[in-house]
Amino acid sequence: MLAAGVRRFATSALRRSHYEEGPGKARAAGGEAQGLKNLPFSVENKWRLLALMCGFFGSGFAAPFLIVRHQLLKK
Repeated sequence: MLAAGVRRFATSALRRSHYEEGPGKARAAGGEAQGLKNLPFSVENKWRLLALMCGFFGSGFAAPFLIVRHQLLKK
């Protein structure tokens, strides 16, 4: 009984924590959807977005290897 109440509360709290229109969708004052306006980058040019994503994820993947290389080359 307690578990069901906790689950019901958690579910309703999770639903209230998000915007109605979903992630990445902004609404103007009139209520019409503006679409992806609150993202910190543009998704209009797919090749620019691809380059940004490769740079972001690639730098995170390469960092440990570069750090190990630096440590091994230290005198």
